[in-house]
Amino acid sequence: MIGVPGGTGPRATTRPSGTPPTAPGAESTQVSSEASFQAVAKEDTLVVHEIYASIQGESSFAGLPCTFIRLTGCNLRCSWCDTPQAFHGGTRMARAEVLSEALAHATPLVELTGGEPLLQPGALALLSALCDAGRTVLLETSGERDISAVDPRVHRIVDLKAPGSGESERNRWENLGLLGRRDEVKVVLRDREDYVWAREVIRREHLDERVGEVLLSCVHGELEPQGLVSWVLEDALPVRVQVQLHKVIWAPDRTGV
Repeated sequence: MIGVPGGTGPRATTRPSGTPPTAPGAESTQVSSEASFQAVAKEDTLVVHEIYASIQGESSFAGLPCTFIRLTGCNLRCSWCDTPQAFHGGTRMARAEVLSEALAHATPLVELTGGEPLLQPGALALLSALCDAGRTVLLETSGERDISAVDPRVHRIVDLKAPGSGESERNRWENLGLLGRRDEVKVVLRDREDYVWAREVIRREHLDERVGEVLLSCVHGELEPQGLVSWVLEDALPVRVQVQLHKVIWAPDRTGV
């Protein structure tokens, strides 16, 4: 996911991690540890790392203006994770305030991401409310959480963790049977071994027949896109090779984008 760095192009109001809510009467609590995050994760509130407008950096929606709601907290520790800043901290906000702030950015596309957004009970109701508001709604999830209760109007972008992530044993394979043509599966690849693993899963599970898109990405600086493209062409694999636009537009190590 990508955002607009300060001073680069137009941007609506952005809430960085740790900034109190501005709505009159809104309750906010700074969350500084995983324990306190769990304590305040309730259905009527969410622990929010940031809300901002930018362009979508990945998936079949890449390049479209999008508002991102990034929630705090993740129970996985992928070796290549590029958003560790969202593991902790954040601001507890009423769900209605999160909805209001996201809609104020006025982009037709909204994504709920993290961290792992489905760790928070309030995420499900927020997704439905965004759909009710007429937005096209994306959910990016690690694939470890049960997606069965997600509103069927949501486009679910579900990760499969390859061995190079260090978290492949956490894949929730039951989720694959819940996916449909409006959903997408993403696999981040670190090396040739990860690619071979992904190729076999795609073929075994007929993923291209289950979902709208199967997305293959490279770990930046570890697997060159040219190599991935050559493997995909050689195997005639029915996937979409993607790059992370924010690491092309801005510095690869830029955080908060």
